Amino acid sequence: MDLATLAIFRTVARELSITRAAQQLGRVPSNVTTRIQQLEEELGAVLFERDKKRFSLTVQGEQFLDYADRILNLAEEAQQVLKPAAPTGVLRIGSMECTVASRLPMPLARFHQQWPDVRVEVSTSPSRHLIDAVRKRRLDCALVAVPPGDSEPDTDEIETWPVFREELVLLLPPGHPPVHGPADLAPRSLAAFAPGCTYRGMAEDWLSGGGKPLGFQVQDVSSYHAMLACVSSGSCISVMPRSVLEMIRHPAPIEEKPLAAVDTALVWRRGFDTPAFVAWRETLSEFSDIAGE
Repeated sequence: MDLATLAIFRTVARELSITRAAQQLGRVPSNVTTRIQQLEEELGAVLFERDKKRFSLTVQGEQFLDYADRILNLAEEAQQVLKPAAPTGVLRIGSMECTVASRLPMPLARFHQQWPDVRVEVSTSPSRHLIDAVRKRRLDCALVAVPPGDSEPDTDEIETWPVFREELVLLLPPGHPPVHGPADLAPRSLAAFAPGCTYRGMAEDWLSGGGKPLGFQVQDVSSYHAMLACVSSGSCISVMPRSVLEMIRHPAPIEEKPLAAVDTALVWRRGFDTPAFVAWRETLSEFSDIAGE
């Protein structure tokens, strides 16, 4: 087993196609197939389920992918640290969907302009999942929400640096009467991202009325545009950062109520300081609205 074989396995696992993986790797499909078979023989495990219509990871394949990711990412990190002349290599950035949309386009463009030799990989997920991915070395760093009063995810493993401050807004259907608390809400449904989203958790805490169930249902949606549509229809309430609301606002009238101020923090593994990451942190500081506090 070597790094090249692990890279082949990871590409096949991501593409779930020998043909597409071979194209990405610049290899012929038969070579990729042979390397995967040799790896399975070496491990004594079947990594992929194969049939005519389906190609997927086995449970053992899923487990091995986690190790392959960590090994390959650690090898990349070591190469960058040992060649500190200038930022190069890959930088894996995780982020909440809202931050990618409203906050990161300008910093990412500036970073690419300054350091074109760095290949940036950006992925989105809820905050809880992002922190776990940083701990497991699937990501180099991530931008996550830190609710007021919550302990930041600083541990012996993770460092935290607040970068942006968001105003979380409660969205109400057009013409909804003023709201002083959850009992004043007419819709009994919350449109939100899937569990793991910090903003969803904050909304659910507020709706619980200090721990007293109020009979709200949660409608899972996949985008902020969908949240706005659900609210405009009169069937739901929702929450989102004002920066996102201002970016995607459409003609349909809605009512708004400020709910809370929430910091967005950059998190990374303690001791992780590749040149690419240090340069990214410096770039973010130029766009931060709270870094000097």
